[in-house]
Amino acid sequence: MTSREVRKKTRTIYVGKVPVGGGNPIVVQSMTKTDTADVKSTIKQIKSLDASGCEIIRLAVPDMNAAKTLGKIKKSIRIPLIADIHFDWRLALEAIKQGVDGLRINPGNIGARWKIKDVVNAAGERGISIRIGVNAGSLEKELLRKYGHPKPEALVESAERHIQILEELKFTNMKVSLKASEVLKTVEAYRLFSERYDYPLHIGISEAGPPSRGIIKSSVGLGILLSEGIGDTIRVSLTAEPEEEVRVAYEILKSLRLRKKGVDIISCPTCGRCRIDLKGLAAKVEYKFRDLDKPITIAVMGCVVNGPGEAREADFGIAGGKGRGIIFKKGKILRTVKEDELLDALLEEIEV
Repeated sequence: MTSREVRKKTRTIYVGKVPVGGGNPIVVQSMTKTDTADVKSTIKQIKSLDASGCEIIRLAVPDMNAAKTLGKIKKSIRIPLIADIHFDWRLALEAIKQGVDGLRINPGNIGARWKIKDVVNAAGERGISIRIGVNAGSLEKELLRKYGHPKPEALVESAERHIQILEELKFTNMKVSLKASEVLKTVEAYRLFSERYDYPLHIGISEAGPPSRGIIKSSVGLGILLSEGIGDTIRVSLTAEPEEEVRVAYEILKSLRLRKKGVDIISCPTCGRCRIDLKGLAAKVEYKFRDLDKPITIAVMGCVVNGPGEAREADFGIAGGKGRGIIFKKGKILRTVKEDELLDALLEEIEV
């Protein structure tokens, strides 16, 4: 049974015009790494992320100066914009006034109930969704005293407290996240929450680390959740450029057949039969097709004898021999060319 078949049914909310939950395609999002008050740089990064396939963008709003730039940024981009706000309800109100498509807040951290009500009413009037974002690193002190440390149960209870506040104010246009930097803790928290609620879930592993480690942690954690049908929108958190977060997110989704975007490149690990520079050739293929937005599979194989057979399901492929190689399509050999002509011949066949 595939993750597509077991995907948990959640309610649908909208971030701008993008549907989240309810069986809609899992949404890929990221967060800018610029100073939000630097409007020009922020817009430039968002446009780059948009081109990379990012479908929702989140911006940090640390102060009123940043909040007042959101309208200008919003007018210059195509994808929905979420304001990430902590503690100060005035920043949330200003973000709403500036026309954002969503808020990431924790109601319990906003302060007095009247402040929360002001934010919720303003969001409700504009049809703006709210993400309750629970993080293991910033749990309420009383929950830490109760559980001893940020256990999955503590994350879920924190989310429940925030949900209760919004539900009492008749606000249900929300999604929820329960993140930790530990994979198994994060997975268990989402499992527990998913058993109790049908609110859409934003999933991710927080502070996953640099790419060498963060990609592994994110792939394992998000892969487990998505394979169990849990998750409606995802963000891969890496200490890297945000475009890399988007690329990895799509690779995770493609590996589970949940989204099809861009080229899927498969290549053999090489062995004693390999007589070409397969590592270099695979890197060149990956680079050449990095921006091609066609849902095709390309195989780069090191053995002419077994390559076409092992990669027969690939749309196109190349397999090397000693100084020569073949171009094949769906396992059928098209032609033989010199080793240094393999890449160009492949480009010709795919008509790039």
